[in-house]
Amino acid sequence: MHCASEMNATITPMSTPQDLSDAEFAELDELLAATPEPLQPLDASMLDGYLCGVIVQPRLIEADEWLPNIFDYDGGLLPESVDAAWLDRLTQLVERRHAALNRSLVEDGWFDPVILEIDETQEPQPLPEDATEEERSSRASYDALGPISRALMPWVAGFQHAALCFPELAELPNDDVAAAMARLYRHLPAETPEEKEVVATLNREHPLKDLDDAIEELVVTVADLADLTEAERYRVETIRRDMPKVGRNDPCPCGSGRKYKQCHGSN
Repeated sequence: MHCASEMNATITPMSTPQDLSDAEFAELDELLAATPEPLQPLDASMLDGYLCGVIVQPRLIEADEWLPNIFDYDGGLLPESVDAAWLDRLTQLVERRHAALNRSLVEDGWFDPVILEIDETQEPQPLPEDATEEERSSRASYDALGPISRALMPWVAGFQHAALCFPELAELPNDDVAAAMARLYRHLPAETPEEKEVVATLNREHPLKDLDDAIEELVVTVADLADLTEAERYRVETIRRDMPKVGRNDPCPCGSGRKYKQCHGSN
């Protein structure tokens, strides 16, 4: 597990040399935070979840398609005047993390997620007096989360961001995929009665002992999704002929009256 506090981003060392180092993870977080306003970029934990959500899709998604979504949660685009050196360095780090996550899932069926350390002693900022009903409802849903889900929520929100940007995963007619996504989304604020019922059922039938237990379930669930979509992701389209295959002793389809092997099949 890579743990980063909201202030100083202390991260557990990686065992895979091609992955980002502690300093590079911290640098990545700073680069994301430097995204030009008014864009609202993902943070390091959300980015990690987003990359996993991209990797387990039922189709291979190239970087030029998934990369723009990290710069604004609402789909805004970077201005053309953006600093080229900043963008190049950020892209390099993000693509290396994507490759390391993909490699870990393929080779080990495991990866170390970037999870923020939440200070439970810190009181949340109060809502303004003119907060909307929707904002008050969202705060109430967040407050209803336990400390484990509050720690995992940014990562899972990033995964959900990928699922919304690329809906093919959620649209798969596969009950196992739906069940796996529900195990992840239990860590998001439940808004509807149906969502609250799903979370209550999971908490009752599959309780999580502590944060380590929850992280293990998260990683196993993502690995399960990668396995469930692997065949579709690497499926090779079969070339279909417009006409039945012509045998060498069949009449040539050109209409010459000669056998195919003696006409166009002789080339």
